[in-house]
Amino acid sequence: MKQSRETTPDDPQMLWNGWGDPGRATTLPLAVRALLPALLGRVQRPATAPELAEVVVRPSRLSSAQRAALEDIAGADRVDVTDEARLRHAGGRSTPDLLRRRAREQDVPDGVVRPADHAQIVRILREAAGLDVAIVPFGGGTSVVGGLDPEPGAHAAVIALDLASLSGLITLDAVSGEATLGAGTRGPEAERLLAEHGFELGHYPQSFRYASIGGFAAARSSGQNSAGYGRFDTMVMGLRVATPTGELTLGRAPGSAAGPDLVRVFLGSEGVFGVITEVRVRVHPRPTERIVESWTFPDFATGVEALRQVVQRGEQPTVIRLSDEVETGVSLAQVGKIGRVLARGASAVTVFEGDGSEAQRDRTAALLSAAGGTSTGRTAAQEWMDGRFDGPYLRDALLGAGVFCETLETATTWSNLHHLRDAVTTALREGFSTAGAKSFIMCHVSHVYPTGASLYFTVLAGVRGDQLAAWEPVKQRVGDAIMAAGGTITHHHAIGRDHAPWLVDEIGETGVRILRAIKRELDPHGVLNPGVLVPDRD
Repeated sequence: MKQSRETTPDDPQMLWNGWGDPGRATTLPLAVRALLPALLGRVQRPATAPELAEVVVRPSRLSSAQRAALEDIAGADRVDVTDEARLRHAGGRSTPDLLRRRAREQDVPDGVVRPADHAQIVRILREAAGLDVAIVPFGGGTSVVGGLDPEPGAHAAVIALDLASLSGLITLDAVSGEATLGAGTRGPEAERLLAEHGFELGHYPQSFRYASIGGFAAARSSGQNSAGYGRFDTMVMGLRVATPTGELTLGRAPGSAAGPDLVRVFLGSEGVFGVITEVRVRVHPRPTERIVESWTFPDFATGVEALRQVVQRGEQPTVIRLSDEVETGVSLAQVGKIGRVLARGASAVTVFEGDGSEAQRDRTAALLSAAGGTSTGRTAAQEWMDGRFDGPYLRDALLGAGVFCETLETATTWSNLHHLRDAVTTALREGFSTAGAKSFIMCHVSHVYPTGASLYFTVLAGVRGDQLAAWEPVKQRVGDAIMAAGGTITHHHAIGRDHAPWLVDEIGETGVRILRAIKRELDPHGVLNPGVLVPDRD
């Protein structure tokens, strides 16, 4: 069924130097504030961050000729060189990104171009080399791995290519269960448009409210419902891509043996091979039933074994998530149960959606109980569901209070999971200790597979002085520890610039040569996202 193209209505603009909607910004719960001195020692509240109008940025390096050429393609109203627009496109939303946003002088792109459609993007990419302009594709601005830094590489200037106008439901094939969406469509808008026809994509990463469909594909995102509906890359059936040397429309059929699958080349490519403009995805009818349930386990190891048994028996809840003892305690503190923080083991959340949820819940509950779990009802699980996209607001509140807070994630096999967790925890603790800082480390499992699972870490540290300078050697130590312990350098955050030093450890020298060869063929002048994923040249 062909659908008319619809555009995304205006959403609350993301805070330029923090996460999300300023109206949702939070303060630290009293119980958390009370815990921090005991956990991290006294920390120094940072200097007041500058207002947007107070930040000093260099003048745009776009010449009048470069700007005129871009305006000729996209229209004068779609080329913006104001300081505000450039600041709002100056990077992603990692902790290092936000620490840099506190500076009085900041690096920004030389302009922001908002193309109206695929054809304009094709022209911009084709002419970028001649204009000597680098291009950073920009979706929702939620990268946490340095994937959006305004780096010109070898070029005279760099622009952010804002894809917000490429938004909407383009086609829906209700019989086949496939939908094509514009790459700039944000998560909530995608779900709203699909819901009008009784369908759902069901991809809910923590960045859901702001991240885009194209960004999900370019980063190989994994949402919180991955146990039931799969990672985003498993949902993608086809792509439309513009590159500096040509266009591609990929994904002719649900299955094919026509050579290597080129769709997979662009999933996880982070805008270095081309710009994804349309994404065809698998969709399913909206679930009419949802059951949530909370569980506790004596310890994290018991909980991990329970999750392994569930997934290997084929009982796949839509969501199954396990927090270690430390994260469980902090979750309790956030809702005021500070007296129980040190008196409880690990905790888990399960969510079941769709027909047969009750029977599936019963089968999963039997497995969890037999493995040592105790059901605690629905309250904690519902609280997690209600607040599951709000974690970054708490991160911002911690940074505002002077507490360093960062996340990192990895994955490995079930048999190696505890070894990897210990290695990462040790590297974080020893790294911050070397920097003279106390640290507090939390961990959870939120994505499971028959042969393994992910580990997601949140670390708080009482860093005195330059937090970014203190984090850099810790990050190096942790990356080395992940690779030495058999983990992946990233499970769902992508490579960006932050993880690029470990890519050769992940895929080997031959693998890196293959990626560089693809880059040379599709982007011979290195105009796309210089420095991200792989270096532009050998």
